[in-house]
Amino acid sequence: MLEPLGVDEATFAVYHALLSHPDSTPEQIAALVNRSVTEVHDLLDELRRLELLVPTWTNPESEHAVHPRVGLTGLAERRRTELNKMLGELKEAEASAEVVAEQYNELLTARSSGDVEVLKGRANASRRIEELALKARETFWGLVPAHIDDTIQQVDRSPDFTLLERGLKMRTVYLQSMTSSKQALEYAATMHRLGGEVRATPTLPMRLLIFDQEIAIMPMDPENPTAGAVIHRTPAVVSVALALFDAYWSRAVEMFAPEDRDENTPLTPHEAEVLRLLAGGAKDEQVARLLGISLRTARRITANLSERLDAASRFELGVAAAKRGWV
Repeated sequence: MLEPLGVDEATFAVYHALLSHPDSTPEQIAALVNRSVTEVHDLLDELRRLELLVPTWTNPESEHAVHPRVGLTGLAERRRTELNKMLGELKEAEASAEVVAEQYNELLTARSSGDVEVLKGRANASRRIEELALKARETFWGLVPAHIDDTIQQVDRSPDFTLLERGLKMRTVYLQSMTSSKQALEYAATMHRLGGEVRATPTLPMRLLIFDQEIAIMPMDPENPTAGAVIHRTPAVVSVALALFDAYWSRAVEMFAPEDRDENTPLTPHEAEVLRLLAGGAKDEQVARLLGISLRTARRITANLSERLDAASRFELGVAAAKRGWV
């Protein structure tokens, strides 16, 4: 009953006997609890350690059992303090474990040269790809052989949406079999309406991602998606990756007609701000500086808007945007 406080059954029996018969000797207590005198002496020492048996104020040479309300409450408070301390130490240990885990992840990530990264494990690969996506400036090409309906949740939570919002030009080749999934098809259609180019083909050799036509990401083992990924920056390897992507892109079928793109789709925050700044006479350099984006990204957003509104000049872009009430 009192084990959480550190008081086991035998210790409590002696404590209860002292409370009931305060003037009893160890021999008498031994008889009351049906234990040997040696055991009782040990249990009395335990009660002293727990501060349930203390010297009497009026006579320091004698002892008495502390009232349960005082003794057990104090014991509970001390136990609570110990547990809180242990919880604090546990949190520190968890933080240390996380540091060790990160160090282990770094050990799993080996650079064979400045142009190649080998990332072991899906978690390492995913985290690194997310970092590279944040740094992408202009384009993102992808061969995606897996069904996406197992991983896609909401469009606004998708990394694809974030890339499109930043004005990147996206081209993605999926398997034709994805059209059998309503969720996957709706996802691809939404990406198309937002400006992404989407095609499908019967087969794909492996997953391939290319950022800014400068970085190519391939699986470590195409047959084992959990093995990890290899990131290449070597121009020769990136050129081969681009040629592979172009070969499948050229043979793939457009999943949606150009007119399917929704010209009335609300502007992304970046697009709306770019239009506002352009309408005020800002140059590309000013737009990039004010929005905290690269000059290339600013120009890419402007080009995408011009293409979307079929505008051949800044003036036509402003007129077309005004007609739609965007500025």
